[in-house]
Amino acid sequence: MKSASGLMLAGVVAVCGACDERQSPPPGVSYKTLNIRLSDRTLHSDYPATIQGRQDVKIYPQVSGLITQVCIGEGADVRKGQTLFVIDQTPYRAALETAEANVESAEANVGTAQMTAESKEELLRENVVSDFDLQQARNTLRSAKAALAQARAELTNARNNLSYTEIKSPVDGTAGMSSYRIGALVGPSIAAPLITVSDNAEMFAYFSMSEKQILALSRLNGSLTNALEAMPAVGLLLSDGSEYPHKGRIDAISGIVDASTGTVTLRAVFPNPDHTLRSGGMGNVRLPYEKKGCIVIPQTATYEVQDKVFVYKVVGRKTKSQQISVFGISNGTEYIVESGLAVGDEIIAEGAGLLREGMTVSIAPAQNDAQ
Repeated sequence: MKSASGLMLAGVVAVCGACDERQSPPPGVSYKTLNIRLSDRTLHSDYPATIQGRQDVKIYPQVSGLITQVCIGEGADVRKGQTLFVIDQTPYRAALETAEANVESAEANVGTAQMTAESKEELLRENVVSDFDLQQARNTLRSAKAALAQARAELTNARNNLSYTEIKSPVDGTAGMSSYRIGALVGPSIAAPLITVSDNAEMFAYFSMSEKQILALSRLNGSLTNALEAMPAVGLLLSDGSEYPHKGRIDAISGIVDASTGTVTLRAVFPNPDHTLRSGGMGNVRLPYEKKGCIVIPQTATYEVQDKVFVYKVVGRKTKSQQISVFGISNGTEYIVESGLAVGDEIIAEGAGLLREGMTVSIAPAQNDAQ
């Protein structure tokens, strides 16, 4: 019996020894720590963005006919009022001449009806004609005047149709591509536009933030309107990784949360004097966040449990789990700590996800400060 008890005790000791061994870091492994201090920091958050011109104008013809001239090159810079295409003008010139002739005829009819009405008035005073004859003459005059008004309206319409044969750019910008060439039959009902002109003096970059981030900005500034006014100048990373040389500004925040993604759309405006940016391009809006006298820690010093963020403080060479709250916007590598840590605290700087509560850790000789 004693022998069996001894074996059982030895087994318990062995298990406890195994527990102690599991709670200790592997031999030779040491952990870097951070001594928490206050510092100033500018964090940058990058958000994927789609780039669009201030307005992309799809140009359709207003009259039908064959294209007789293509006056621009695809991708060329165009000015407001510049002619882009010309549609066959022959039938529209003929219609204009007909309308002008109809106006002249209607004016002549009005003149004749006017003289007839005046003559009837004179004859009525001499009792040569009846009131009926005078009223009939006056009605003829009114009808002639109405015909003249209709003829003038048709003349205006004919002039407009002739002017529509010259398709002009309504804005300054850059022309897109076109599949229409000389001889193509076009009209107002064509499926694809003749060409698209992008007004790219300024470019819009549309990007999204999570609802949580928008709420954080709103609370920080007191309201979403104040947050928009307080937004710093933003940068733009182009698709090749280079940074766009001109800074932009955020000028609009959508009032609607996308139910499918839980995000809110924002718009940044960038000047485009060199026409470097093109409508339909992609990039990343870089939003700086500046804070004075804050605690900044690397994200490698944290771990998450059920959407809560924790760090391991070092207390007496042992790990002590500490929940912290962080600002909703980060740069992907660092957190700004809003609560849970104080100046002078020492935390594990990296590998927090491999540690457990109460472990004895070996501290690396070289320590970094959270500055």
